[in-house]
Order: sequence, then structure tokens, then C-alpha cells
Amino acid sequence: MEELLAILKGLHPDVDFEKEDRLVEDMILDSFDIVTLVAEINDKFDVEILAEHLIPENFNSAEAIYNLIRELED
Repeated sequence: MEELLAILKGLHPDVDFEKEDRLVEDMILDSFDIVTLVAEINDKFDVEILAEHLIPENFNSAEAIYNLIRELED
């Protein structure tokens, strides 16, 4: 989780990603952020996030993103 939080902080240092749970809905993460995030996650965690995974529910919080990563690692 710490590695993911570091990636997220690199995108938006001013956001408290441990508390925020509406990253997409509140437009904190835009489409460019998502593309960047997916590329960094794919590299860092050696997983492949497919188009079918690109739904707001998977990216609204750091916890949701981390759960997606863990699911893809299995």
C-alpha cells in the first residue's frame, strides 16, 4: 500500500489519499491521471490493468485501487 500511496502522492501531493474515497467522482483524478496511474501500477506491481477494470469503483480510493492490484496479483 505504501508504494501505491507514493505513486498517488506523485500525481497530487496535496490530496490525503488515505482518507479520500471519491477520487474519480470528485474529479480529483482525471483521465490523464488514470492513464499515468495505470502505467505506473503495471510497472511497479507487475500486473496488467485492462480496459474492463477502468471503472470508477476501482479508482475512487487508494483502498479500492490497492484491492484491484491484489486481485490482479492472484
